[in-house]
Amino acid sequence: MTGQKIKKTTSQNVDVVIAGLGPTGLVLAHILGKRGHQIVVLEREPVFYGNARAVYTDDECMRIFQSIDMAEELQKDMLLDTPVQLVRPDGTVIAQYKPLKRPFGWSVVNFYYQPYLETSLTNALAKYPNVKILRGRELINFSQDADSVTVIHQATQIYRFSDESDVKTEVQGNNDVQQIIARYLVGADGGRSTVRAKLGIEMSGKNFPEPWLVVDLKQKDRNKGLRHLPYFNFVVDPDLPVVSCVQPDGFHRFEFMLKKGQTKEYMEQPETVRMLLSKFVNPDDFEVKRKLVYTFNALVANQWRDKHVLLAGDAAHMTPQFMGQGASSGIRDAGNLGWKLSAVLNGQAGDKLLDSYESERHDHAKAMIQGSVLLKDLVSMTNPVIGKIRDGVIKGVLSTPKLKEWGQEGGFKPKPVYTKGQYFGLARQHRSSPEGSLAPQPIVRGFDGKQTLLDSLLGNGYALIGLSVDPTQGMSETFKQFLEQLGCQFITLYPYAERPQAHTARNLNPDVLEVEDIEGNMVNWLRKSGQDKPIALLRPDRFTFAVSGQVEINAVIQQLQQQL
Repeated sequence: MTGQKIKKTTSQNVDVVIAGLGPTGLVLAHILGKRGHQIVVLEREPVFYGNARAVYTDDECMRIFQSIDMAEELQKDMLLDTPVQLVRPDGTVIAQYKPLKRPFGWSVVNFYYQPYLETSLTNALAKYPNVKILRGRELINFSQDADSVTVIHQATQIYRFSDESDVKTEVQGNNDVQQIIARYLVGADGGRSTVRAKLGIEMSGKNFPEPWLVVDLKQKDRNKGLRHLPYFNFVVDPDLPVVSCVQPDGFHRFEFMLKKGQTKEYMEQPETVRMLLSKFVNPDDFEVKRKLVYTFNALVANQWRDKHVLLAGDAAHMTPQFMGQGASSGIRDAGNLGWKLSAVLNGQAGDKLLDSYESERHDHAKAMIQGSVLLKDLVSMTNPVIGKIRDGVIKGVLSTPKLKEWGQEGGFKPKPVYTKGQYFGLARQHRSSPEGSLAPQPIVRGFDGKQTLLDSLLGNGYALIGLSVDPTQGMSETFKQFLEQLGCQFITLYPYAERPQAHTARNLNPDVLEVEDIEGNMVNWLRKSGQDKPIALLRPDRFTFAVSGQVEINAVIQQLQQQL
């Protein structure tokens, strides 16, 4: 910083600075903005990056989008419930992933076009005057004291504009350096994170040298070119492993694995791209939006927090693309971290709550990485003999009905369940106890007869849900007031068509909502707890703090107080 003049802006004292305006930073800005916090987002690129990178998200992330009032808007531009297939070069289907159950209220398979998703999320931030986006500003340094972090940023000196590292524009003569004082800094600034580098935090894992060519296409005529490719395909061709990825609005992606000796320059030539595309489509029917050779990494940062600075998204973990969980893992980070930062900023929790962010998210993010690497190994086999063995094993698995359903419904995917002893919540009493797991989201029916997803009734805070019982009955007034200060919503959940009936009016608790679980998803989940009249305490991110009986509810709330 020697020789640079810092322009101090006293108005730039904020709650949180977010470095990076990708999916992770955008969702985190929404979560904190919705809760009224003063947020500044630093984005080094001066204009929106216009190409797709991520293409897929799941029901867990859709639920997070729901929490920021964006799920329905974003879903308008998605392809839902699209089967994902392992196919041979001749199109023969080996296996399918086609989950139709919706335990968390949304489609499990959702393909999107990232520029649409990011544009919608960015535009929607305009409704929050407390969220300020600074484009063309790059974080160059920061320092911490006991209470805050001082972030130094300047006008971006070198713009990239694309994935290709050799496409840069250098800016001369703009040395405007400014500072922001914030309670917290979140580095959501990607795999080449400046925040992580400044902290000196290393990443552990593996770099994969096998290069792939990605080609992003746009149909010239929506009626031509893609009718024979309606699904997402992993083409397990020993001679040329290929990924064929459907996207909305006439976009499509192909990824081709390079052979030994094939160079980046050769693969990115228009003639090579045309030759590869012609194996699947008529290249004349498409505009090539992007062509790029890349390698991928399976890495996790060794540390996600340093006092007032936290890492999220690719800055904390880098996931191979094969399960479509890179951006989704970052969105989960934002969903986990956002409410915790808000609780600390509002004085509802101590700073120690933020330690649970890494302890909860680390193992799940790592499991997603390991799953992606395994899928990569299955898809990219180039030895025909080993490929036949793979096909035989899959055929054997699918011949068993229960295993076939397990595969089609995604039983192989890491569940949203935190590692025992590593989460904010009460300890599990047995392996299937719900503590530390994401609660289901049922469709519920209210007094007015209208159906809605449960989370739509819960607000931003905690929720206390009793199965056929008033969850506040027997609760001390002190504990009830404590929960109300946390924004807790009280719910009595009945099985469908089992709400109490009478010829005379019942005395209803005005503080408790009564709903019916239409399909029984949450009723069955609560009954598995083994409690006679179970009551679930859900965190703001809808993970389960505890499930107890009525008698134990005061003790549960007392432990919540102690853990906060």
